[in-house]
Amino acid sequence: MDATRVTRTLLQRWPLPAPDGSSKKDRGRVVVIGGSRGVPGAALLSGDAALRAGAGKLMTFTGAESASTLGVAMPESGMEAVALGDDGELGTLTAGQVDTVRKADAVLVGPGMATGASPAPAQAARVAGAVVADAGSLHADALVPAAGRLVITPHVPEMADLMDLRPDDVSRRGADVAIEAARHFNAVVVLKGPTTWIATPDRTLWVHHVDAPGLGTSGSGDVLAGVLTGLLARGASLPQAALWGVAVHARAGRRLGRRAGRVGFLARELLPVIPRILASLD
Repeated sequence: MDATRVTRTLLQRWPLPAPDGSSKKDRGRVVVIGGSRGVPGAALLSGDAALRAGAGKLMTFTGAESASTLGVAMPESGMEAVALGDDGELGTLTAGQVDTVRKADAVLVGPGMATGASPAPAQAARVAGAVVADAGSLHADALVPAAGRLVITPHVPEMADLMDLRPDDVSRRGADVAIEAARHFNAVVVLKGPTTWIATPDRTLWVHHVDAPGLGTSGSGDVLAGVLTGLLARGASLPQAALWGVAVHARAGRRLGRRAGRVGFLARELLPVIPRILASLD
């Protein structure tokens, strides 16, 4: 299967939509549903990334135990507290919270959550418009209801679990597996790694290579998922947001690698670089 390389030229020929006005409402509303007792900060990383990518408004749904603390840490976001189950994962969303999800322009579900442990991703998938599914939402119950409105962002082990394959099989047949998953879930697939495969249900395939080992760090995927969601909120199409998100995330990693060292920088240090990368690609 032939794949088109994601390059600066390709991105510049497919420019992101410009906001119609200066209001934050013009750049779209994002809801991030994520975090758990064990990983409360993942939703913060994703939400910050969505705003850095240009989204106008942010609401974060996270565990009741940490919602106030995260709200102070990120005053740009509204906070919705979700009751935690005995396992420390998000419980059921309230009717009001589901209505907030319904009104969002783009919704990210799953950062900082254990796979299949919470009912919230499936609730959100049934009513949301554009959906980015990451980490804890990468299972059929959360993906099938969002078919046709969905971007999924698995790394190799997550894709292996999702498609009932061995990780070695996914690594060896990355392009084919990405296409199979895109068709199976009617979704845009971002199969993450140093070589990232991006596939659509109609078998369109792109590939992006990056030499940035520092991106293989805790929280980096949360940042990528947030960037994708922010671009969707701005009005990008599903595949356009995927291509731009992957490229911006990779370039931010390369830039930090040159500045701070090839490994050892933190995922949160990617965040202030994102607007500069977007501006340089415009």
